[in-house]
Amino acid sequence: MRTAEITRKTAETDITVKVNIDGTGSYDNRTGVGFFDHMLDQLARHSLIDMEIRATGDLHIDDHHTVEDTGIALGQALTRALGDKRGIRRYGECHLPMDDAQVRCALDLSGRPFLVWNVTLPTPKIGTFDTELVREFFQAFATHGGITLHVDQLHGFNSHHIAEAAFKAVARALRDAVETDPRKADAVPSTKGTL
Repeated sequence: MRTAEITRKTAETDITVKVNIDGTGSYDNRTGVGFFDHMLDQLARHSLIDMEIRATGDLHIDDHHTVEDTGIALGQALTRALGDKRGIRRYGECHLPMDDAQVRCALDLSGRPFLVWNVTLPTPKIGTFDTELVREFFQAFATHGGITLHVDQLHGFNSHHIAEAAFKAVARALRDAVETDPRKADAVPSTKGTL
């Protein structure tokens, strides 16, 4: 089983993340940030990666540290669970529609982190959640997960729909990328022999 548990504790946050790459998409995410929990649930459900996240942070300041540090810990957990990445498909992509919004994601579990973020959330808040934190999460996740991650909004006018479409598109692309390639289950998918 490809599983991992990461604990990250700083002066600002205390986070534990458990993942099972070969799961069914079950989730139990509690960060203290309601909208963010909803997005993490979508990420788990649509990637089929089981996730359990517990986070406490300095929410009396704002949600920033909790969201960013959760992205860091989740990226680290993904990296640990994938090990040497032997047998994975490596690449994934998805065009995800959600009502007015459509978001495209393409990713590579390359070990070379890079984020291309062409997403515009038209409102500064979704409920009490700062919309700029959606990008902050994916930046941290890509950096610490070693993911080349491209996320492009094709259209949309509702911030909730756009953000949710982004999480779901990344989830579906991630699902494809972590799957075992039945034609090369014994090989690292790189001519270099390592990722």
